[in-house]
Amino acid sequence: MAVCIAVIAKELYLGLLYPTEDYKVYGYVTNSKVKFVMVVDSSNTALRDNEIRSMFRKLHNSYTDVMCNPFYNPGDRIQSRAFDTMVTSMMVQVC
Repeated sequence: MAVCIAVIAKELYLGLLYPTEDYKVYGYVTNSKVKFVMVVDSSNTALRDNEIRSMFRKLHNSYTDVMCNPFYNPGDRIQSRAFDTMVTSMMVQVC
């Protein structure tokens, strides 16, 4: 029983939150309660749930790298080229 609870507690991916005719909304919450939301066109049937989960993990890792930068002030706009490049390449992959 304790093992099952630990596995569930570690799962950060929320999955499909809100499907509509035009869009699918997916969610992800970090351990520090940062929330990521991804909105995908419903006509894009090539994306699978495990691919969305993988994209959220990459986004979370890149976000963590930005937050760990000693020159970043929490609350400021993210101005990292590496983060921007990663997000852009991820969005190109989806389209």
